[in-house]
Amino acid sequence: MKFEKGMQELSSIIAKLEDGGLPLEESVKLYGKGAKLAADCRKELDQAKLTVSTFQEKKTNAEGETDHDNNI
Repeated sequence: MKFEKGMQELSSIIAKLEDGGLPLEESVKLYGKGAKLAADCRKELDQAKLTVSTFQEKKTNAEGETDHDNNI
């Protein structure tokens, strides 16, 4: 699932739950679905952060090697 779509769906679920007009059983089902969506979105976000950190680390290391080579 795409992060943005998951967040949209999660936002919709939250709005429905906050409205308070749903029967208890449906509210519980929506809550469970929302909890799973939140976990899935968190996982995607964590993976994206890791990817960005890895790119930044590689860039920093490459720049350090270039600076070191220029100082020799």
